[in-house]
Amino acid sequence: MSLSETASKVDSLSDEQRDCLENCNEAATVCEWCADECLGDADMEECARLCRDVADLASLHARLMARGSNYSSQLARACADACEECADECERHDADHCQACAEVLRKCADSCRSMADS
Repeated sequence: MSLSETASKVDSLSDEQRDCLENCNEAATVCEWCADECLGDADMEECARLCRDVADLASLHARLMARGSNYSSQLARACADACEECADECERHDADHCQACAEVLRKCADSCRSMADS
């Protein structure tokens, strides 16, 4: 069963929450990949650090949403801010992994910002 199929079965989540959960999991995955690709390049240290922060925040936010935590909206703000900062950093680099990461992070930031505002 895919992640989206699993998320669709969590009855307590709204469609907006399901989308955010999927975006957070995608962001965590792409950030781990981007950070790994950046390793060993001194010019990419900040990118790798930010990607790792986002991977941790996004995966935690997805878990909190899935269990209906009261802290989810607060973490959504932090996740959105981190996604935006990391996307800004990734966009500074020409590497394909950074460009792909930035694209996913913009989408994640938007959905997290919506969750924080709801």
